[in-house]
Formats: sequence, structure tokens, C-alpha cells
Amino acid sequence: MTQNPAPDHPRRLGFGPVPEIAALRDRPGLIRVPTPFGPQAWLTTRYADVRRLLGDTESFANGWTPEDLPRDEGGAPRVDPRQLSGDRAGNLLALDPPDHTRLRRMLTPEFTVRRMRRLEPRIVEIVDAHLDALERDALERGGAPADLVTGFALPVPSLVICELLGVPPTDQDEFQERTSRQLDVRLSTEERTGLAAESLAYMTALVERARRAPGEDLIGMLVREHDAELSNPELVGVAGLLLVAGHETTANMLALGTLALLRHPDQLALVRDDPSSVPAAVEELLRWLTIVNSGSPRMATREVTIDGTTVAPGDLVLFNLPAANRDPALADDPDRLDVTRGGAGHIAFGHGIHHCLGAPLARMEMRIAFPALLRRFPGLRLAVPDEEVPFRVNHAIHGLEALPVRW
Repeated sequence: MTQNPAPDHPRRLGFGPVPEIAALRDRPGLIRVPTPFGPQAWLTTRYADVRRLLGDTESFANGWTPEDLPRDEGGAPRVDPRQLSGDRAGNLLALDPPDHTRLRRMLTPEFTVRRMRRLEPRIVEIVDAHLDALERDALERGGAPADLVTGFALPVPSLVICELLGVPPTDQDEFQERTSRQLDVRLSTEERTGLAAESLAYMTALVERARRAPGEDLIGMLVREHDAELSNPELVGVAGLLLVAGHETTANMLALGTLALLRHPDQLALVRDDPSSVPAAVEELLRWLTIVNSGSPRMATREVTIDGTTVAPGDLVLFNLPAANRDPALADDPDRLDVTRGGAGHIAFGHGIHHCLGAPLARMEMRIAFPALLRRFPGLRLAVPDEEVPFRVNHAIHGLEALPVRW
């Protein structure tokens, strides 16, 4: 067993993985690390190992609870259950088959590539409207810098997911602010519990309205077509997960991806001027940036050997997606951004049965938003020195606090 003082929540200050964690790929076996909620866990960073872990649902479970963790000598839990997810009903990230299979079966038809194409005209409208607003605002303020995070990257996917789920647009600012706070890894247990209660109350009210008068949105569809199969907590959990995941990830990819392209002007020009290059560019940005550091810790259900390390039943295993997606085993010269390579095989959206349900939507939003932004503002450039762009640290999802630009 190799001990390592890896941080509970690694602070990323650039585009790549935390250097100390990326370096672990070259060390034999798995690394033993602390977790934010108490017990130690194994950490895997190599692409092949992470992909195996995510794909092997027979050996690794998502649906464990604090009751499954080791106890102290007096039999008491060694972890405060409030530090972990609360009610896991409907949370696909914390479920195993058959419950995961049942819920995913209901949702998958709504997130197919073909279904997402029906949303394309509306996404184009939303993107164009926000670009219009940026342009108007800049003129009114005499060419003052614009913040692409608050003016474009965050509100575009937020409005898309609001409309998809039937969330009133007037609630957009409220849930954006609450979600951002929930993802702050510095929160105390009490703060995290309070925010979770606020979110639960909001989503419960949203679901109750949908049950009384189902609309044409996703929650309304679930009520109309699967009401008898879904408990209220499950529907609340599904809606809450989609609301958070549906805007935070894409928002941070749009901001961080734009900065990456600004730092690589030759590749920016390709995305701006050649529509055929955009799909491959999006995949490479997903691989190169990999904004989600990890996912739900897995618990071994039986003894497994990974790269020479024996993982016992009940052991927790963590994985680092940014390190895995920069593994030389996945891509030649993996630390170099190359939007022509396509990012084939990356696991930025996960792998296996827990592969991101909304990946087709996120891809479509990025394929529309990046070239639209760059064509609207061909002179897009940073409004501050490069080193002053504030990265978003202390958050579960990597990104930028702001992206001041001119054009």
C-alpha cells in the first residue's frame, strides 16, 4: 500500500490536472488518500484503471450509504451522514441496478441525439439573444469589458435547462447562486445541510406543481407517462440532479474553453472559420479540460486487484478524471491541445452505466455556442493580463470566476 498526502479537494489553477495527482500515474499501484468525509480511499489516476472502475458495476457499487462504512470500536459511524448525500432517491449518480436501470430507462429517450436536435433551433435563439445582449451592453457602456461568464457562459445553459425542465426563468438567478454555493468544497456540514434543504424544498414545490398540471417539459412528461412508476422523492431527485448538472458543467466548459482557445489563436481560428472542425474541437476541449475532477466514490463489493493493488470488499475507490484524460496511453502528447484530434475515447462524461445522461445536450450547446461567439466577435480578446484571469478554485467543478473580454 502506498500512502500519499493528496489533497481532499485538489485545487486546479490552470487547464490541466493538479500536477501532484497527474504524477501519480507513473507510480505503481493505487494510492491511499484521505476523503473529505473521514475514511481513507484508494485513488486511481490512469486511464485504463479509471475506465475499468467506472465500467465494472459488478465489483464497484455507487449505492452505498454511511451505514456501509467502517465503524469505530464502540460501533458508531466514523462519518457524519450529513457530509454525504442526503436522500438518494432519484439521484442516478448514487444508485445501482436495478433502481438505476429503471430510472435511466425512463429518461434516456428524452436525451437521444435525435431528440436533442429538436432543441437545436431554440438553443440557437438563446445563444444569439445573449450575444445580442452582450453587444448592446458593450455599446451602452462605451466599450467597457464584458464578463463572458455572467453574460454568456452561465445564462445560456441555465436557460436551456430551465425550459427543458419547466423551471420558471424568473428562478434562474436563485438556483444558479444556490448551486454555486453547494459546489463550494469549503462549506461546513451545517451550511451544506441547509442548502440541501433549500434545494429539496424548491424542487419539491416544482414537482408538486407539475403533478397538478403537467406541462410539455421533461418533468411534465415523466408525470404523464411514468407517474405510477415514480415516487415523489424519486421525481424530485431526478429533477434536482438534472437542474444542477444541466447548467453547471456546460457553463464552465464554455468559459474555460473560450479561454483555452484565446490562448491558442490558431486553433480558435479553425473553430471560428471551419464548421466541420467544431465537433472534433468540442471533444478535444472536453478531454483537455475535463472540468469534473471525480464522481461519486465507488465501494468495492468483492476483492479486486487493480494494477497490482488488492482492493478489499468495503474499500472506497476514488478516481481522477483530469489525470486519466491526460494519460499518454489515451493520446499522443496529451498535454497539448489539438482540436483536430477529436478527443476519441475520453471519459470526461464518465463511462459505463453512469455515463452522463445529458452528454448529447452538452455537446450540442457547445457546438452551437463556441463558433457563434467567435464569429460574432472576431476580435475577441482578454481585457485583463492573461495571468489575472481568475480560476474557480474550491469548487467541485473546475472553471472560471470571470472572463473579462473586449472585441
